[in-house]
Amino acid sequence: MSYFQNVNKIMYEGPKSRNALAFKYYNPERMINGQRMEELMRFSVAYWHTFNADGGDPFGAGTMRRPWNHLSGMDQAKARVEAAFELFEKLDVPFFAFHDVDIAPEGNTLKESFDNTDVIVNMIKDYMKTSKTKLLWNTANLFTNPRYVHGAATSCNADVFAYSAAKVKKGLEVGKELGAENYVFWGGREGYDTLLNTNMKLEQDNLARFFHMAVDYAKEIGFDAQFLIEPKPKEPTKHQYDFDVATGLAFLQKYGLSDYFKFNIEANHATLAGHTFEHELCVARINGMLGSVDANQGDKLIGWDTDEFPTDLYATTLAMYEIMKNGGLGRGGLNFDSKVRRASFDPEDLFHAHIAGMDSFAIGALVANKLLEERVFESFIDERYESFTKGIGLDIVNGNVNFRTLEAHALQLGEIELQSGREERLKSLLNQYLLEVITEPATV
Repeated sequence: MSYFQNVNKIMYEGPKSRNALAFKYYNPERMINGQRMEELMRFSVAYWHTFNADGGDPFGAGTMRRPWNHLSGMDQAKARVEAAFELFEKLDVPFFAFHDVDIAPEGNTLKESFDNTDVIVNMIKDYMKTSKTKLLWNTANLFTNPRYVHGAATSCNADVFAYSAAKVKKGLEVGKELGAENYVFWGGREGYDTLLNTNMKLEQDNLARFFHMAVDYAKEIGFDAQFLIEPKPKEPTKHQYDFDVATGLAFLQKYGLSDYFKFNIEANHATLAGHTFEHELCVARINGMLGSVDANQGDKLIGWDTDEFPTDLYATTLAMYEIMKNGGLGRGGLNFDSKVRRASFDPEDLFHAHIAGMDSFAIGALVANKLLEERVFESFIDERYESFTKGIGLDIVNGNVNFRTLEAHALQLGEIELQSGREERLKSLLNQYLLEVITEPATV
């Protein structure tokens, strides 16, 4: 059966198209800096928001109208797989991602949960034999069930730690079986609410032990996926141990894990941490730790994770600027960890949302590529830091000075001449390049 009867395969029709079910800027065959746009973007559909989210919120019941809503349990899980691969084919996306409980319901016992997972994994595996869509990453949900009320790998209860390890062990096996490019660790409840009842050192030590065991087991079974940590500052716990990239990097370096992990950076998490999306991408990039991206955006008027589909062209441009300076995302991708709004409840809205996100990042990539080709910002930055390419500045960079020699230099100085940062001029240039790309003739 068809779950999306009113939708045909989404095609590129160019910016003048008024077809709501067509790409306006995302042309998978268009070349950007020697790569097909599809290869550069590596778009991925998030299983949980697309096929599991019901539109409920703390103030109201679910609103989503889905062709599989009349089913339950394993029957519903199987229908979702069928619907998923229909959507993947019609969007022509190369990747998807899931948590374990997204694809199969939990059973009354851990063994029953694993048995349910095996049934659905076998079904997914069969679909993947004839589909171009591959698994970008999978992960274990270690935050929804009440057993994780005190955390998972950081729980005060050793049995919960063991249960969580068993779930991740299974996840690594599933990832290998389905050929996952990455495996993500998102510590949804790896943090605390109050120090009055928390042994922070033990919790962080245990989290590191957990990660080392995961690394060891992946090696044991020959699962060579890239391991990713996804930072998030708050919600649900007040103080999460993976607050942002810098905090996560310090943790990995302290516990000897930085050679095994990179970061999966989510735009909405960045803003919740008080950063911009491009800031988090840049911190990861300059430290060689940029692995993958959860592509979404938040509402700056709301203080929680709204997971909206990305449509902010400034954000997508500056994100692609960092990604392209990184040389791409390697084994990572742009995963739409995004959900349609509660009032966008028709099945077709899933396609409208993904089209909007894919077009927005396509525009961002085109603008970023043009900025980089013409060295618009690099030229200014080179000039701004020119004093460190000669004289005393070069000596500083090369480590040929100390406080005594710097003092001697400073005592000989007259009035120091400073250069304007030209922030407004640079933002104007960004506007100019963005508008040029949007209005340029369509490329077929």
